[in-house]
Amino acid sequence: MTGDDALGRLRARLRSLRPAAFGADAAGDRLERIRRSPNFADGAFRNPQATRHRPSGSAVEFARTYFRKEERVRRAPARPVPLHTAAAADLAGPPAFGLRLTWTGHSSVFAEIDGARVLFDPVWGDRCSPFAFAGPRRLHPVPLPLAALGPVDVVVISHDHYDHLDLPTIRALAGSDTLFAVPLGVGAHLERWGVSPSRLRELDWNESTRVRDVRLTATPARHFCGRGLRNRQHTLWASWVAAGPEHRVYHSGDTGYFPGFRDIGTEHGPFDATMIQTGAYADFWPDIHMTPAEGVRAHLDLQGGRPSGVMLPIHWATFNLAPHPWEEPGEGTVTAAAETGCRIALPRPGEPFEPTAATVPATPWWRASAHPAPAARPAPAAAPDDTTDRSGAPAAG
Repeated sequence: MTGDDALGRLRARLRSLRPAAFGADAAGDRLERIRRSPNFADGAFRNPQATRHRPSGSAVEFARTYFRKEERVRRAPARPVPLHTAAAADLAGPPAFGLRLTWTGHSSVFAEIDGARVLFDPVWGDRCSPFAFAGPRRLHPVPLPLAALGPVDVVVISHDHYDHLDLPTIRALAGSDTLFAVPLGVGAHLERWGVSPSRLRELDWNESTRVRDVRLTATPARHFCGRGLRNRQHTLWASWVAAGPEHRVYHSGDTGYFPGFRDIGTEHGPFDATMIQTGAYADFWPDIHMTPAEGVRAHLDLQGGRPSGVMLPIHWATFNLAPHPWEEPGEGTVTAAAETGCRIALPRPGEPFEPTAATVPATPWWRASAHPAPAARPAPAAAPDDTTDRSGAPAAG
């Protein structure tokens, strides 16, 4: 046996010992396609503009902020989160106006669009972690069983972080007939978990696929990727547009604010609804997660500068992933929306609503569960100027 053969066998052995939740590395034709991508350079996928992926500032300062007792307590609800648990009955009939959204927590949204059933970033697992015994745990139960959604035409994944790509959920769906629309490179993880290649639609930015009468387009985002001990930046991250004959929606995935929202809106908007990341932000990683004010600004950019359509704030309330208080993304979104005239939907987890109906859920439901606010607390950072050059990175998500 040659040295190369021995090395190959050793690598195969090490891969076999790798936890399943780490997924798999791209290889063969998939890796060649990644290398040909216009968004891949110098061995890694690149963001639309300069972006740092590691926390800025002192590690000691970050640790003090993250583990300070009085602030740590406020990063979880004080009382049980009020859930809407009758969604299965609510979803039994079709939406009256052709478009219905059901936010189940964090970034998971079940979207019924002109007859197509689309599930964005489904996370039904108890932890967003590669391990069942450690990692951020749910702050509220899942409001309904995955099976209660009924048949799903397509699962759409924004990127491969644990709070968006969940191994238990994918395995539960792998035996169904659903398709999976994922950014370039993410298909390697799903194949390892039992999804047939024939059911994968793996897209680069600005590529599209059609499921029933809905066109799904992977659009740019400002984030990063990685699941294992090494982050090779060989899987892409994306936001998504879902456009049917009558309605269209946008899901941001995870992203920092960037001027590209305007381009996405010009090309694909305006939208009946946008699902925008508003939580898990921090001054330590301002490039890759938006504050609520930035999220509202992104919604307006996507709508051509007009406060049209409905914005659903996502990526909050379910996991503790950042130093801010648990309820702050909700409060910040309400404040920013009021200042701009933006129409927002505030459903409880599990509560379906129709964005084009005369009314949408608008009660700040989280206030009954949050800790009392201190007498004075700094507001979240305002949306930056387009020309601001900022840096940072997340602890998770």
